[in-house]
Amino acid sequence: MKKLFGTNGVRGVFSEDFTLEFVNDLIMSLATYFKKGKILIGYDGRHSSPIVAKIVSSTLNYSGLDCYIAGLVPTPCLEYATKKLGYDGGLMITASHNPPQYNGIKPVASDGVEISREDERIIEQIFDEKNWIKAETFGKTFDELNSISTYIDGIISKISKIDIVKRKFKVTLDLGNGAQSVTAKKLCQQLGCEVFTVNENIDGDFPGRGSEPTPQNLGELSKLVLETNSDFGIAFDGDGDRSIFCDENGKILTGDSSALLLCDYLLEQYPNSQVVTCLNSGNIIEKIVQKSNSHVVRTKVGSVEVSRRMVVDNALIGYEENGGFMFGKHNHVRDGAMSLALMLDLLSKSESSLSENIVSLPPNFTTKTKLECSLEQSKIVVDQLLKEFPNSDTSDGIKIQVDDNNWVMIRPSGTEPIIRIYGESNSQENLDSLISNFVEKTKSILS
Repeated sequence: MKKLFGTNGVRGVFSEDFTLEFVNDLIMSLATYFKKGKILIGYDGRHSSPIVAKIVSSTLNYSGLDCYIAGLVPTPCLEYATKKLGYDGGLMITASHNPPQYNGIKPVASDGVEISREDERIIEQIFDEKNWIKAETFGKTFDELNSISTYIDGIISKISKIDIVKRKFKVTLDLGNGAQSVTAKKLCQQLGCEVFTVNENIDGDFPGRGSEPTPQNLGELSKLVLETNSDFGIAFDGDGDRSIFCDENGKILTGDSSALLLCDYLLEQYPNSQVVTCLNSGNIIEKIVQKSNSHVVRTKVGSVEVSRRMVVDNALIGYEENGGFMFGKHNHVRDGAMSLALMLDLLSKSESSLSENIVSLPPNFTTKTKLECSLEQSKIVVDQLLKEFPNSDTSDGIKIQVDDNNWVMIRPSGTEPIIRIYGESNSQENLDSLISNFVEKTKSILS
């Protein structure tokens, strides 16, 4: 059976493996999976996305399903609107943080959350067998004009707008030439913020700094935060579901650090709760949850793994180390704009700055890097490391617990031909040494 789904949706290089013929067959399979409905369609700012959207809508119509076009929106907007506006499912056309030549499709269930791994396998089987539904009548395509307003209203309903407006925050947004350009600025303005922007123009080539925000490419954000005396900055990925924060001093925070701060804040308000996170997130969260009599559940890497576990357990919080944060009372999905609003909410109730709030947390030293590597080579790397570290966790790549304070996790990416290396230690110096050691080990195996 053909493996279609990676860590997050179906992706490929447009016109190479992600062809119009492939999209047609995939949507025929998804239509068969959905069986009925009105399906909401959204897309990001990639050059190929409007073309793919036409294939998606016409194929759904051919299969007898009505669909509604939300247009260019962030992924979490499409997901929330699917749930809130009563759709039978949603399809987001995006390749998230992948380079410009990629595109992809993320299927969303009627509950506004990405479909489960089990449902992915069902769709792959339908695709393999091409046992598609036959429609007696064609469906129709309509426009959905309320997605963005519904999304922004939903976010604001979960925070204290009055407290935030009083503070008149200054916020710098690095929109990454991506889809949050249509929502994040509007959200801040409705919350009474003075807004400064970087890379605001939507452009499928992501010319500003690429589609994935990393500490290495957010220098312009840091600079503008300092120049404008902003209370903080935030950078989004291409489809707007992930966010990386910058404190008022221009320091870029890791996804783990900002997630831990938001967890600490939310668990004070909602004790006895559950936090879901991946195996590659740092261990400090276990200390933080103790104060509120809450607990942590770990999953494999991937937002689908976290989101679907949150749904089953009705968890309050989910997060990934890459800046994907999920607030269950809004929706069980990564949401960059919801994370922005939660940070504003936190600061509106604090006399301390963002950097001072971060310092109040237990020290946290985590990092990640990546190497070009095929899936076959990745398996060789994991097998060789397992021989050297036989007691390691292999539920998702390999996680090596070097000692009580140091661990490394190495796993193949589910979206690109690379292998990712994550690590945590009790100091920056030890972390640098740890990661350097395992990068060299990995390179040695690959060579």
